[in-house]
This record gives sequence, structure tokens and C-alpha cells, in this order.
Amino acid sequence: SSATALAGHPVVGRSWEGFVIETLLAVLPWPASASFYRTSAGAEIDLLLQFPQGELWAIEIKRSLAAKVAKGFHVALADLVPARAFVVHAGEERFPITRTVEGIGVRELAAMVYARRGRLQHAVYGTTSNLGRTPQGAR
Repeated sequence: SSATALAGHPVVGRSWEGFVIETLLAVLPWPASASFYRTSAGAEIDLLLQFPQGELWAIEIKRSLAAKVAKGFHVALADLVPARAFVVHAGEERFPITRTVEGIGVRELAAMVYARRGRLQHAVYGTTSNLGRTPQGAR
């Protein structure tokens, strides 16, 4: 069928990777940053999210439901030692892949990244309860 042919086409994986990256960047709170990691020896991580307090999340993106990663991902994890490591897959389930790597769907990971907004506002401004209020004595 045409759906089967499309699923096997090489561009589908790259398209999925782009979709996941755009989805996560859309909810990434300021002043967090995003990058990738790749070495000439083959160590690779598709997306790194660096949060202001220094917490680093490593994200590998796989279109399949199996969420298996290559040796280069594990080598890169050893190089960077991120606080969290995820493999985003095409399903919705969340499950352990190794002791330090979780398989996760894009929707749940996006919700986790979005939830960091409140924590970052608190860290940057001291409290979120005064945001949007005029300081006392100001006109």
C-alpha cells in the first residue's frame, strides 16, 4: 500500500526528527538553549536541552516504536553525562531502555519541557506570584 511505501521511505525518519525538534523547541522555556552533539568518532545525540541551572537533557529521536539506540548515543552520554536521557519514539508509552535512558512519546516529553517554564520563572524572578503585578510604590 502507499502508506507502507511511505513509512519505508528514507525521508520519513528525517521528517519525524524535524517534527520532534520543532515541537520541543516550541515549548522550550527561556533562557534554556538547544543544540546537538556529534563527534568524528561517531558519538551523536540529536538534541541537547540545556536549562539555566545547568541541567542537561539528551534526546535521541527514532521513528520506530522499538526506540533502540546506536552505540554512538551511549558513547555521547558518557562524554556529556546529562541529568536526563530520552529516546523519543513514535508511540505514547514511557518505558526504561537502560538504567539511565527512558523511551518516551513526543507529547509527554513536550509536556515535561513545558512544565519547566514555571520552575524557570521561579528561579529567575524568585517567585511566580508577583509576575505581572506593579511593584509597590510604582505608578
